[in-house]
Amino acid sequence: MKIKHILGYMLTGILAALGGVYAYVHWMQKTETSGTPERTSSAVVTDTTNGAHTVPASYTGTKALMQAPFDFRDIIKKTKDAVVHVRNTQIVVPVYEYYYGYREGQPYKQEGTGSGVIISPDGYIITNYHVIKNASELEVTLNNKKSYPAEIIGMDPQNDIAVLKIPAQNLPYMRFGDSDRLELGEWVLAIGNPFNLGTTVTAGIVSAKARDIKGNKKIDSFIQTDAVINPGNSGGALINERGELVGINTMIFSMTGSYIGYSFAIPSNIVRKIADDIIEYGSIQKGKLGLSGYELNDELAKKLGIDQTEGIYISEVDPGSDAYQKGLRPGDIILSINGQKTATMSEFLGYLKSMRPGETLHMRVMKPGGRLVNIPVVLQKYDTAYIGNWGILVKNLNRRDLKRFGIKNGVLIAEVRNNDLLANGIEPGFIITKINNVPVYSADEVQRLMKGNHGRLVVEMLDTSGQLVRYIFR
Repeated sequence: MKIKHILGYMLTGILAALGGVYAYVHWMQKTETSGTPERTSSAVVTDTTNGAHTVPASYTGTKALMQAPFDFRDIIKKTKDAVVHVRNTQIVVPVYEYYYGYREGQPYKQEGTGSGVIISPDGYIITNYHVIKNASELEVTLNNKKSYPAEIIGMDPQNDIAVLKIPAQNLPYMRFGDSDRLELGEWVLAIGNPFNLGTTVTAGIVSAKARDIKGNKKIDSFIQTDAVINPGNSGGALINERGELVGINTMIFSMTGSYIGYSFAIPSNIVRKIADDIIEYGSIQKGKLGLSGYELNDELAKKLGIDQTEGIYISEVDPGSDAYQKGLRPGDIILSINGQKTATMSEFLGYLKSMRPGETLHMRVMKPGGRLVNIPVVLQKYDTAYIGNWGILVKNLNRRDLKRFGIKNGVLIAEVRNNDLLANGIEPGFIITKINNVPVYSADEVQRLMKGNHGRLVVEMLDTSGQLVRYIFR
């Protein structure tokens, strides 16, 4: 009798196990043939170790959740060959030898890798500045395994963008899309080279726009997605359902250094403007609006005694600016630019970064008292910057100037009003090329690096005879 019971239990257990295996295989087959991205299958996985929300085993989800709105395969076939692998080789000099001439240590090579995107058939490539920072040699490998030496055409460290060029023609390239048209929930694909594994594609949705990363020391305007991004993806492509480049994958938000659900890309409208400036002019053409302000929120609105809690509150307006001439005044609130809402400072600055000097911003403005007006303001060229605490006026160099001096980057010292600097031989005509080993490309970048620095400052310059000189300020 006991044996019968035992056999009965065993038979029941075997049938139950077989049933479970059949159900699992059947579910996996349905999943694989439905075109569902692998990551969505996690909706039926329960992690009981951390108290995660459980989902009934019979849950299948809606058709909208289980199927992507476009075919990933066609998009990937058309775009993957435009994404490249970037290898950065640095010749590292031991710090004591670099500054004091000691010979105790020998220079050594250090390598880093990332991704890039071809944007023209003649070999222009966009990547992140941090991918190629301090490079002694750069090598780009295409998806067909061909490798080329890469030349740095220009960089924008502040926005983490660099433009490279390889000696090749008739290359597959990616077209730019309009990142302003992206909507929350829209599907996107990330293509890159994580962990040196080779070309890797992941899918996700747009989770947020104009995202500012707190503690990043500057205001950003990132596209946030949940597409998987890991080390090596930097500089890779974020593309939309039309196969257009809508962002350059740049960073993740993680406590471990690997992906945990938050990845960020620089919007294509900003990237395109920076790349066009570098290729056409040799430097970033930044527009000056001529005003200062704050991002409104409930706390600030209460302090100001106003009801409006979204927008950019103007605190100062330069009397010489077009903004002042057109009627903008302190106390006004900017609600939108060219139809794009500017509820936050990251939205506001993100839109400005995509505009060139000479272009018109059509602003929707709320005047004190609630009156709404439309004000067109022309961006002025940000060509010079005065650094008050140093007593110098610096000026952008154009591509012709850079070629004449035989340099790839630099900012001209136009005036020196500081007697201490003059006494140490620093005079008008010097060209600042690096500050704390960071190449500089624009006057406002020099202003930002020098004005906010209160510690040790290493400035590399070309003097009026063309000799490289280095000054250390403490």
